[in-house]
Amino acid sequence: MTTNNTVQAQQPDGFVKNETIIAIATPSGRGGVGVIRISGKDALSLALKMTPKGLGRNLTPRTARLTKIFSTDGALIDHALVLYFPGPNSFTGEDVIEFHCHGGAVLLDFVIDTALVHGAVLAKPGEFSERAFHNNKIDLVQAEAIADLIDSQTRQAVKSAAQSLQGRFSERVTELDELLVRIRVYVEACIDFTDEEIEFLTDSQLVKKFEVFEALLDNTLNQAAQGQVLRDGIRMALVGAPNVGKSSLLNALVGDEVAIVTSIAGTTRDVLKEVIHINGVPLHISDTAGVRHSDDLVEQQGIKRTIAEVEKVDVILCVVDAKEADDIEIKLRDNHKNYLDEKVSHLVDEDNLVVVVNKIDSIAALPKKTMVGKIPVVWVSATQALGLDLLTQHIVKERHDAGEGAFSARKRHLHALESLRTTLITAKEQLYEAGAVELFAEDLKQCQNLLGTITGAVSADDLLGKIFSSFCIGK
Repeated sequence: MTTNNTVQAQQPDGFVKNETIIAIATPSGRGGVGVIRISGKDALSLALKMTPKGLGRNLTPRTARLTKIFSTDGALIDHALVLYFPGPNSFTGEDVIEFHCHGGAVLLDFVIDTALVHGAVLAKPGEFSERAFHNNKIDLVQAEAIADLIDSQTRQAVKSAAQSLQGRFSERVTELDELLVRIRVYVEACIDFTDEEIEFLTDSQLVKKFEVFEALLDNTLNQAAQGQVLRDGIRMALVGAPNVGKSSLLNALVGDEVAIVTSIAGTTRDVLKEVIHINGVPLHISDTAGVRHSDDLVEQQGIKRTIAEVEKVDVILCVVDAKEADDIEIKLRDNHKNYLDEKVSHLVDEDNLVVVVNKIDSIAALPKKTMVGKIPVVWVSATQALGLDLLTQHIVKERHDAGEGAFSARKRHLHALESLRTTLITAKEQLYEAGAVELFAEDLKQCQNLLGTITGAVSADDLLGKIFSSFCIGK
């Protein structure tokens, strides 16, 4: 549905400027208040059709006013607060109306249906934020931060998302972009004045510019990585032979009997997933089927799912029985994959492996953490809840710096920054090893394009569509 019969002005990704959109901006269900948001050039006129005559003369921008909302046949729907935000000084950059109604699902749907009759169009997921992006009210990082703020599972994640929403991440990207522009200007000047090329290649000013840029890039990448951990958490899989206590360990970490525990080997047939929070970091724990040779078709399927899960996680917790304590460190020094079945061993390296020695109560040992080369070995008792803090704190400390500087980031942001760093290394090789100034300049241009993909200055239409479609309705 559209508000008139004219051809709509449309962006390449489907964003239609002339439509006035409407959506419920609060969660579904019963509540004290339900907010309905309208945005577009006809937002005010549409709202006046649903409210008493004369409201427009008394509607002060950004000031709540009590009003009545009527259906198309003149029946009273609700007493509500109405707020008017004239564009461009609104979230979307367009005229925005908000109705703060009583929070009943049927009531809110009634208001929405009435607005649709008057010419509104139902908003797509994330369309309000998408319009704010297209109208230069926010950049793409800030738009994504809105969704991250809503989805935050911990207070630390809220702080991280708030940093990005306030523009901290965007400001850092802009700072990197400005430094890169200075380097590119310097390079282009060299290309224009080829007689100066030899001096250019050895110019200490260029070296200094690179050092400043690379230091800021590494710092940004680190902060973004910390923010990504707060947003997405750390994914862990419990693997090991049957009956070493993987399910008992999951129950102990979660603090509830979520997994069936028996003395019968092969009890766990499917991947069981739970989430806990340690120091504000979500830990996504997967209990997997024990990997061994089995003729049981159901157990074979469980083993296949174990292998698939191990491919996706960040940390592999290899659980072993403490009764093998005498051989553990010897086997690890010989080969860190000794405790892993060949079906999963090829997916494991020293950087993502933690060996968990379980059932230490059976040998009267105390909780501890040791290192065998690069591999941490944590001694615990799942049934006695011993050493669990050593295990979780180690995982979080290794993967997350608990500083306050992190800003919310996504995998696409990290990929862009990591690609930029790789391209920068190639660029320097082009310059200092091959003396290819033109290729060096082209690589720098690619670096700047990668920065642009983070904030949306350079974005493919399908990327925008994918990002905003993941938003909830009304944002």
